[in-house]
Order: sequence, then C-alpha cells, then structure tokens
Amino acid sequence: MKYRRLGNTELEVSEISFGTWAIGGSWGQTDEEEALKGLQRAIAAGVNFFDTADVYGDGRSEELLAKATKGKADDIYIATKFCRAGDIHDFRTYSAEQVRKYCEGSLKRLQRERIDLYQIHCPPLEVLKDGRVFEVLDQLQQEGKIRYYGVSVETVEEGLVCLANPNVKALQVIFNIFRQKPLEKLLPQAKEQGVGILARLPLASGLLTGKFTKTTTFAEGDHRHFNRNGEHFNVGETFAGLEFHKGVELSEQLEWIANGRGNMTRAALRWILDHDSITCIIPGFKTIKQVEDNLQAAMVPSFSPEEKEKLAEFYQNEVHPFIRGAY
Repeated sequence: MKYRRLGNTELEVSEISFGTWAIGGSWGQTDEEEALKGLQRAIAAGVNFFDTADVYGDGRSEELLAKATKGKADDIYIATKFCRAGDIHDFRTYSAEQVRKYCEGSLKRLQRERIDLYQIHCPPLEVLKDGRVFEVLDQLQQEGKIRYYGVSVETVEEGLVCLANPNVKALQVIFNIFRQKPLEKLLPQAKEQGVGILARLPLASGLLTGKFTKTTTFAEGDHRHFNRNGEHFNVGETFAGLEFHKGVELSEQLEWIANGRGNMTRAALRWILDHDSITCIIPGFKTIKQVEDNLQAAMVPSFSPEEKEKLAEFYQNEVHPFIRGAY
C-alpha cells in the first residue's frame, strides 16, 4: 500500500481508502458479518483511512467501523460527516449547539475521543458563503473533539468557496472518468493551497465496473433505484448524474481501459490515482471480493499521456453534455 499526505496536515493516508455508505445502507441488501470481514481485509492490506457519515444507515456504518477498528484509534483514521440528519437549508442545523450534538453522537458511535476529519455533508452554497459553521468547527477543534475539518461538496463552485477558508484541510468531491470537471480549476487550486482531496464515487455508482446492462435492476432501498433522477438528493450522487441507460452505453465505450489492467474497476480507479492532486480514492464495498478488487488498482499500469488525452476528449465530447444537475 502506498500513502499520501492529506494536504498540509501530518496525516499520511492510504491512497486506496474506503467509503462506508454501501455497508451502512441505501445500496440494497447488506450483511454485517460480510461488511466487517471486508473492513478487516482492507485494514490487513494497509488501508488506514475510512470515510463515513452519521446518516449512513442512521449511524450503522459508524458502529461497524467502531467494531472493526477497536483499539486502533492511533493507527486507523476515520472521517465522518454531519448536517444531513437535519434540514440542510435551516441555519440552525449548523449552530454550535446542534453541531456539537452531531459530533458527540458520532464520537459515541465510533467509540472514539476525537474525529480525525470532520466534514460538513454537502451543505447548500449559502451556508458555506455565510461561514459561521466554520467558526463552530474551529471551536470543536480547539476543544480536541476533532483533529481537522473539511467539506464534502457537490459542485466546483462550492469547493472554491471552501478554499477561501484556511482551516479547511480537505475537500471530498465526486471525481471519476465520467466527472472530470474538477480537473479544470478546483484540483489545481486545492493542490496549490495544500488541501487534501478525497475522490468519492470513483466508479460512478458501479457504472465504471462495466458490469451493468440496460436491463440491470436495483432493490427499492438502493439509491440507484430511488434516486435515479435526483428525486431525494443531488442527482450527481447516483451514476455521476447520467441517465442510467446512457451511462451503460458510455461505459461500454470504455471497455478498452481494462486492457492490461485486469478489469474496468481497477482501470477506473487507477486513472484517478494517476492524478497527484488526489489524496485518496474512497470506493464503497459490500463484499470482501469488492474490497480485494479495489485494492488491486494500486498494482495495475498507469495511463499513458495518449490514453489520458483520449479519456479527456471522451469526457468533453461524449459525457459532459449528458450530465444532469449542478456540478
């Protein structure tokens, strides 16, 4: 496992880390025993950083991480998020009293005394521009409840607003072969300022695994069923904002990236890792097999300049016109 520094902090995190939305819920049926085995397999491979949120399974993923990392608080870093358990448009959700409740709830579920990276969970732009929530986080940091803080954003504009605050140490962004817009301005500026980047949804909700067909169906409790068109939250969180059938068509055009790299999953993750502005990727998983496949991305060949250019043109000409929602 290779490690990269999280911005200008002292944290060295595994370049392949893992997100826990899928094992918490909203990705169809999950199995707690399998989830714990997956977490343990990742840790055994050298993964030392996991991303979660208080709303993933109503705290379930935080509790699973507590079990998997018991006694390892000094060695395994955890990032969690807050605000979506409340009304994200209500400024009271970001008050000192409310954020403290969210923070202490996460600490209790994680069975930790400090959160390594505490992130605002995709708040509206007006909250970020207002800025008072950052003062609340500064206070929690001074009290030792959080080590660092960051923001999970939906759009490049939101990310740029966050970069105006010198205490924001990390941004979590949707970044994959289907979502290359952050490369234009956000990633270079973050790198220049020493802000870490967590690349979420690196496989575009599974589209970039190449395993889906137009007849693939998803369980009712899976966001790939109930949020397919952005019915419940930003459409970009599901299939990178692409209409599912169009996404399948586009993924079929990318089958060539697997040549010499085992499969599309490993290739798609490798493409992200080839960008030095990225601190780590945080793919999700539900099975040990998925964990192992994702870990293999570190072992496959990087993309050549010609391949990178081909993918840049593919995004601009074939993908970008079909992405829905603000990003």
